[in-house]
Amino acid sequence: MATKLRLQRRGRKHYPFYQIIVADSRAPRDGKYIERIGSYNPNTHPATITLDFDRALYWLQTGAQPTDTVRSILSKEGVYLKKHLLGGVAKGAFDEAEAERRFNEWKAQKLQAARTIKSEDEAKRRAEDKLRLEAEKEIHKAKAEELAKKKAEERAQNAPEPVVEETAAAEETPKVEEAPKAEEKPKAEETPKVEETPKVEEKKVEDAPKTEEAPQTEEAPKVEEAPKVEEKPKAEEAPKVEEAPKAEETPKVEEAPKADTAEGKAE
Repeated sequence: MATKLRLQRRGRKHYPFYQIIVADSRAPRDGKYIERIGSYNPNTHPATITLDFDRALYWLQTGAQPTDTVRSILSKEGVYLKKHLLGGVAKGAFDEAEAERRFNEWKAQKLQAARTIKSEDEAKRRAEDKLRLEAEKEIHKAKAEELAKKKAEERAQNAPEPVVEETAAAEETPKVEEAPKAEEKPKAEETPKVEETPKVEEKKVEDAPKTEEAPQTEEAPKVEEAPKVEEKPKAEEAPKVEEAPKAEETPKVEEAPKADTAEGKAE
């Protein structure tokens, strides 16, 4: 029967890994198999390979035919190199010790290359993590600045001083419009300063004496010097006119005409 070295799929959707098996070529992919000799996980970098080296070499020497993918895996693991060296030993080209030395040198180089690849991958991963961390710090810093600005704006809005200034300005504008001062006018109506007219009356009373002083114009009695005409005996009654001061006590200025009548009589 023809045997084959091939992969058998395992894993979940979008995350497969494979088993390396020895199976009959007529068996289905996920059917019965003769032997499992390793596994292959392509989801890591580099890919993770586990292999039973001696059993893989045995099946190659017995004529099992690997698929293309399994052939590349076995070549990377050095199975084909070992088979080639053993063929040289069988032909007498070199002994087994030389074959083993060559194989170990190749394996050491292979391991060193794998280590450099892993170290490069690790350094790349760390650099990416560092860049991501710096980007996150910048984002957090920008968010903190925005939050600080918002808090400052809120404090500026809620600060008492600006509010007092605004209210002061608002109060000043009503003071300019202050019809309330017109409301103070009702206070003037309540205590009307116009009622202080008594003072005006006092002024009038004070003016009244001035009008009483107007009788000083009554010095017209100086015209009474006409009593030069009073040389007549009847004119002697003119002294009665001197009672006019009583008229000053009662400012009935109208009695002055009586003096005129007396003068008329005198005439």
